[in-house]
Amino acid sequence: MILALESSCDETAVAVFDPAYGLRGEWVHSQVALHEVYGGIVPDLASREHLEYFGPLVQKALTVVASGDVTQLAVTRGPGLAACLAMGLATAKSLSLAWKTPVCGVNHLRAHAFSPFLALHEAAPAEFDTEFAKLLPHLGLLVSGGNTALFSIDPARRICLIASTLDDAAGEALDKGAKLLGLGYPGGPQVERLARTGTTAHFQFPKAVAQKSTLDFSFSGLKTSLRYQLEKMSPADIETRKADLCASYQHAVMDALVRKTKLALAREEYRSVGLSGGVANNLVLQAEIERVAGQQGVPFFRARPQHTGDNAGMVAFAAWVDREAGGVCHAGFDLQLAPSLPLAMD
Repeated sequence: MILALESSCDETAVAVFDPAYGLRGEWVHSQVALHEVYGGIVPDLASREHLEYFGPLVQKALTVVASGDVTQLAVTRGPGLAACLAMGLATAKSLSLAWKTPVCGVNHLRAHAFSPFLALHEAAPAEFDTEFAKLLPHLGLLVSGGNTALFSIDPARRICLIASTLDDAAGEALDKGAKLLGLGYPGGPQVERLARTGTTAHFQFPKAVAQKSTLDFSFSGLKTSLRYQLEKMSPADIETRKADLCASYQHAVMDALVRKTKLALAREEYRSVGLSGGVANNLVLQAEIERVAGQQGVPFFRARPQHTGDNAGMVAFAAWVDREAGGVCHAGFDLQLAPSLPLAMD
């Protein structure tokens, strides 16, 4: 059994994973309401919430697994907010001492990368390794508030970064756009909600990509373009056209993600395509990436909604997948947090 803890940002999460069964339980304390009034994450407040809620969540986990049956502790070591990561590491090390159980650090981004395959494992735990091997090499798109990346997973389960954003992440661009439009926090879902009743024909925003010769993304110019557009409009006009503005702005973000994914698929041969991260919940993005995968004749996997945001289920699963592949090398009581840990590192 693996008990995992996640505290990279504003979610306090604990999960129990059984390799022979799947997830035995997941518990999350969300801080959205706490930070909503500030329009973004306040690190000091977030870390205090982690300190308060890790204990109760671990107690809930102990209702489904005895401490003596936990053979591995896993904790997010990075990337993330340093103060928040520290709360998770301190809790994990305390449990390691109390239970005499080894602890390993998990790369939060690698956990997102493997998260689309949690359902595959759940469907047939005993056959997972065989079925997973058939899907490699795999092309993944990770899209969240802090990260946007295209990556591959090779048959040895090594992750290679193919492309990333040169500035803002896609989720960050959506949140900043929502703030300019006077929408609530988190902004991405608010933009998507309004976009459903709008049209993309009335506003033309620049496609959020870097140079055409690269696969990298660039979203900062898109946000600036929206600000310039709003400066030319009256408050009343903005309110009347808000749905169209959201639809056009969202289209520019999603178009970049889809076009770069399609280009990556054309350059190499992959056996599957995956979508993960918080923005993976966007229905437009889901449909478009699935369509692109279908055009290439490869299966499409996306993280389930409960595993798109920050969660401990994917952390536990990644600890097991990486351990099976020999990938978890940051283990032991001297484990250190790594706020800027890149995707491709263990």
